[in-house]
Amino acid sequence: MNEYRPRVIDSLLADKLEAMGAVLIEGPKFCGKTTTGEKMAKSILYMADPATKERNLAMASTNIKRLLAGDTPRLIDEWQIAPQLWDAIRFEVDHRRDDGQFMLTGSAVPADTSQIFHSGTGRFGWIKMRTMSLWESGESTGDVSLGQLFRKDERPDGESKINTDELAFLICRGGWPKASMKKNQRAALMEAREYVEAVCRSDVSRVDGISRNPERTLRILRSYARNQGGQAPVSTIMADIMANEASGLTEFTVQSYINALKRIFVIEDMAAWCPNLRSKTAIRTSDTRYFTDPSIGTAALGIGPEDLLDDPNTLGQMLETMAMRDLRIYADALDGQVYHYRDKNGLECDAVIHLRNGRYGLIEVKLGGDTLIESGAATLKKLASKIDTDKMKAPSFMMVLTGIGEYAYAREDGVMVVPIGSLKP
Repeated sequence: MNEYRPRVIDSLLADKLEAMGAVLIEGPKFCGKTTTGEKMAKSILYMADPATKERNLAMASTNIKRLLAGDTPRLIDEWQIAPQLWDAIRFEVDHRRDDGQFMLTGSAVPADTSQIFHSGTGRFGWIKMRTMSLWESGESTGDVSLGQLFRKDERPDGESKINTDELAFLICRGGWPKASMKKNQRAALMEAREYVEAVCRSDVSRVDGISRNPERTLRILRSYARNQGGQAPVSTIMADIMANEASGLTEFTVQSYINALKRIFVIEDMAAWCPNLRSKTAIRTSDTRYFTDPSIGTAALGIGPEDLLDDPNTLGQMLETMAMRDLRIYADALDGQVYHYRDKNGLECDAVIHLRNGRYGLIEVKLGGDTLIESGAATLKKLASKIDTDKMKAPSFMMVLTGIGEYAYAREDGVMVVPIGSLKP
């Protein structure tokens, strides 16, 4: 049996259980929600266990309180097949008057909300789980702590063991827990392809009961893959797929597919950051397109590690998606969020990590090499010079996050250069 790999979410989940009566763990299918819940639980109810499913469903209608009995925190897995559990748990939390009573996990396909009558406000906490970061899967050395960069004025010091070949493989493999434990690379790469197949064939339709065309879903995923890291409007995605569509396709239909993919955590767009600027430059507020994991994009395009090695532009694009996945995981641990910046003059910054305490860091993602690092550093310094530090703090750090590169270091101008294979929360 494979050992449990610690996840960044472990400590966040423990904190949520200290604060709330019940916690709902959300995230993509196969990202490890149930396994993490099992690690924390004192008792478990598997609602979808074939040996007990019919009995569980019957009890949910006739004696639901019995299903909730057990040592706490009690994990209710696949709770959404009996949506009435939500209100029963809310009632139980109210009357037990204690926190850390229940954890709920299940399919990324949401429950039928028509059978839920209470929002859960004040009783439930929500926590988002993502696929594994490079630090969680063991590929990052973790020599450079993002949290330390926010807390201390120090120079980064660390190394990365990821070369170009390994980077291409890790992008295509993704952060799926089962894939990260497979020694056979061919089998590891298959996880993402099967995930995309399941999304297109069933999950995108199961999300709200509306039948959606699998081929159209795949074409939309391919368009999304080509537009990752950009602010492509729905009209652009629609134009990408029109060659294979009959007449009558509308932007509304394409948007409905995108919304469904968001609800099952296949895609996760990034909001724009709006700082206080010295000038009156208009900030572009369109969201940036990203998948929740870079392997979804490569699987949708039907490409593998060797294809990425032959196409540095696509490799850099997919690296950016992997970097956003990792930065979002690390930012969650630091009580922060990740944004992008783009203004009317074309100045862009790939990522801004903004913490709840007002501190923030500016990050450009580059494949590596002196020319790209210099370009990224110039962008960071230009954006930093525009920020009105009389109205908000100066950035805690400026970082060029690279895909390849042996060591982390600070340049003479103060910009940090950090390989993604050396980073941790």
